[in-house]
Amino acid sequence: MSRACVIGSGPNGLAAAIVLAQAGLSVEVLEAEDEPGGAARTLPLTLPGFLHDFGSAVYPFGAGSPFFSSLPLAHYGLEWIHAEAPLAHPLDDGTAVLLERDLAATERALGADGKEWRRLIEPEAERWSEFATEVLAPPLHLPRHPLLMGRFGLTAPRSARSFANSHFSSPRTRAIFAGLVGHSFLSFEQPLSATIGLMFAISIHAVGWPIPHGGAQALSQALIGYLNSLRGTVQTSRRIDRAAFRELEEHCQLLLFATSPRQLLAIAGSEIPPGYRRKFERFRHGPGAFKVDYALSSPVPWRAAECRRAITVHLGGSFDDIAAAEEEVVQGRCAERPFVLTAQPTLFDQSRAPQGKHVLWAYCHVPNGSAFDMTERIEKQIERFAPGFRDCVLARHVSPPAALAARDANLVGGDISGGAMILRQIFFRPTLRGYATGTPNLYLCSASTPPGGGVHGMCGYHAARLALRRMGKPQR
Repeated sequence: MSRACVIGSGPNGLAAAIVLAQAGLSVEVLEAEDEPGGAARTLPLTLPGFLHDFGSAVYPFGAGSPFFSSLPLAHYGLEWIHAEAPLAHPLDDGTAVLLERDLAATERALGADGKEWRRLIEPEAERWSEFATEVLAPPLHLPRHPLLMGRFGLTAPRSARSFANSHFSSPRTRAIFAGLVGHSFLSFEQPLSATIGLMFAISIHAVGWPIPHGGAQALSQALIGYLNSLRGTVQTSRRIDRAAFRELEEHCQLLLFATSPRQLLAIAGSEIPPGYRRKFERFRHGPGAFKVDYALSSPVPWRAAECRRAITVHLGGSFDDIAAAEEEVVQGRCAERPFVLTAQPTLFDQSRAPQGKHVLWAYCHVPNGSAFDMTERIEKQIERFAPGFRDCVLARHVSPPAALAARDANLVGGDISGGAMILRQIFFRPTLRGYATGTPNLYLCSASTPPGGGVHGMCGYHAARLALRRMGKPQR
């Protein structure tokens, strides 16, 4: 039986391991940290009884992943929890814009822009399975649904500002669209920035923005449980350096790295041909995240009470406010009034905190590797929409980019997207060959490969399938 080793136990590493195990290979996943899961972990970061998601927290693309959806993960303990509304966006007038999962309800809520929102979103949302299979595939492939993708392709590749100006008349609609675009880490003047906003909008109405019961770790544990059922194993506290890599080469016929290109070169660089090595060295990482986890004595006291209907709340105000904040980051500066992404899971999952208490997950974007302390600026933004928030704080755990990278080496400089989402790296991520390294039986399968960042496992899925094809192995 052929033996495969996967370096890294994040969602992409586990997805790759499962594909290989399904094909009959003996699979071993090696994880450097004490807990498996990569950025999909849940940790006691503040006070006893409070459980915080270290990295990712809300999973539109996890729940809507073509690969994860094909697995019996519920049998291994995964339970998706949906809020009453997927997303809230408070404004300075004391109200909030909400996106409902039901498209008709959102159409009514957006008023004059409602029909246009529905026209833009409905075709892809109704055909999510086909749409997700296309957009979460390597970019250079022959579409199986050319009409669907042609329509999306005509709409999406514009800058967020141009797109919003063309399609939305209401400042409220423009504001909530800006929050969706803000996930991209791109300038709102940059081509393709509208694409990210549209994809997140479509996911809201197609699959919702759920959280796993018990936290992010539940997703990782469910994937590990299914991998174990295929006789695959995960070993933690197994940090691989060059010496350990040499040992792996001796008994593994296939090696997949769920790491950044930088880590791949540090461990196995001598095995990579010069042409590939140069391309990996030129791979650019994007802006970083500055994250704060809060233990709270009570729910966040939002001025707009309807914010308590949502797990995810975007804080930044108007379209122009958010665009200006993100432009500062792109220009290498920390925004005075950052766009802050928050999640309040304990409103819908009380297993994450002591009775009556709550957790809040919050982060903003900063230049890659920034050492500037954004805690005060983040809390000012929260207080802007939730006066009295600081009075609820029992404890906080601050994670600047360096701290995120220390817990997960894939988060280079705090980059949670696996690499900058610039045009070249969308199509050549990290090279034209995607998962290949130029060395037979050695592949890259992290978020630095297509289709890129997000918890969906499709990078690992596609990399493993390529490896199996090249080995001549049958695939499920």
